[in-house]
Amino acid sequence: MNLIKTMQEIVGIDRATDAPVQLYCYSSDASQIRGTPDCVVRPQDTEQVSRIMRFANEHDIPVTARGAGTGLAGGAVALEGGIVLDLSGMDRIVDIDINNLQVAVEPGIIHSKLNEALEAEGFFFPPDPGSSDMCTIGGLIANNGSGMRSVKYGTTKSYVLDLEVVMADGSVIHTGSKTLKSSAGYELTRLMVGSEGTLGVITKAVLKILPLPKARTVVLASFETPELAGEAVVKTLSAGVIPSACEILDRTTVEVLNAYNPNISIPNAGATILFELDGTQSSVVEESETVESVCNPLASGIRIAADRDEMEEIWSARMLVGAAISRIDPNRTRVYVGEDIGVPIKEIPRMLKLVQSISDEFDLPIMTYGHIGDGNLHTGMCIDMLDNEQWERLNLAADKIHKTAIMLGGTVSAEHGIGSARSEYMRLERGGALDVMILIKRALDPKGILNPGKLGV
Repeated sequence: MNLIKTMQEIVGIDRATDAPVQLYCYSSDASQIRGTPDCVVRPQDTEQVSRIMRFANEHDIPVTARGAGTGLAGGAVALEGGIVLDLSGMDRIVDIDINNLQVAVEPGIIHSKLNEALEAEGFFFPPDPGSSDMCTIGGLIANNGSGMRSVKYGTTKSYVLDLEVVMADGSVIHTGSKTLKSSAGYELTRLMVGSEGTLGVITKAVLKILPLPKARTVVLASFETPELAGEAVVKTLSAGVIPSACEILDRTTVEVLNAYNPNISIPNAGATILFELDGTQSSVVEESETVESVCNPLASGIRIAADRDEMEEIWSARMLVGAAISRIDPNRTRVYVGEDIGVPIKEIPRMLKLVQSISDEFDLPIMTYGHIGDGNLHTGMCIDMLDNEQWERLNLAADKIHKTAIMLGGTVSAEHGIGSARSEYMRLERGGALDVMILIKRALDPKGILNPGKLGV
């Protein structure tokens, strides 16, 4: 068997490679996980993916589907070698169907490119990841990603109507339909969303879209402590206001944002909450007044973004905060470990306090930010990556953060996925449900060739 020759026969000589420099480029994603494939293949259509999977299944070759490689949990890393299936070239918008409130796309389309095309029609695809300018829709679906606007609009799974999926044996199925709802049998679409390429390879998706809101504003509320900020969020949601986005920025994060763009001038406080409100002009005014009323007794300061330009500056800076942390200490590098926990909304103040105690316990600065409105917190840690002792403290802190989130009824990953980075916590978090996942994996992929070593299955 000549693997690379067979792959080149399927996709063309210039679309499959085993050159060491290329394999190195595909040996990681944005996490610290590493694994080198035997070859990289860039298919152009579903028929090619099907032929690749059929060959891989016949010869027991692992296959790892990959989009832009922006994942933070090692989900697109070929831990057991084999084929990396780069789907980024399958990037067409197949059909924008406004009359049916949907769009059909290939998996390689970049998230922001899709929304640019939809904006021209007055619509949008609501999930809003921080990596919008880089991540692919296929990757977003595979990880059930979400982002800042999940508070009001939900996660990716709420918008996937149908998937074209190539199964482990090369067969092709459709999991849903073009209708906005269906009760016809098992919910296979939801099963594939969040499965991280362990059950099949997504080659096309039909997505629900929504009209763009007519008005939008951002309320910035500053607090002396993160705990007070968390309490304000709980009270705001209890008052019936559901922001389109609700973000927390702790003191370190605010320093990062102000260093990145001094024109933003977010007040230096223990924590700042960004409440984005959207809808009609009158509803936005009414809800912003409610937010001010609820937060006033707890906040040290409240203001509303002056105009659309300021709002865009705030969100542009917020999307880069994870990378911009190096501006605080150039000798330290952001390490994406223990950074995507989720807890029940009422536990937010307690979790914020416990994160601070973990920071103190391990003498490790932890920058807390994220989508606090749905309980999703990003706990960013930075270390000197050449210092083994700092690595040890970071891993111990991350372990405690994960176990604390689970103890509070939460999750070790709210949107970035499990991959291999967090698979060791699946039994602790999911208990006997993991056994059911393993049975499903064995039924759909009996040879275990689809993205092995991920999700604990």
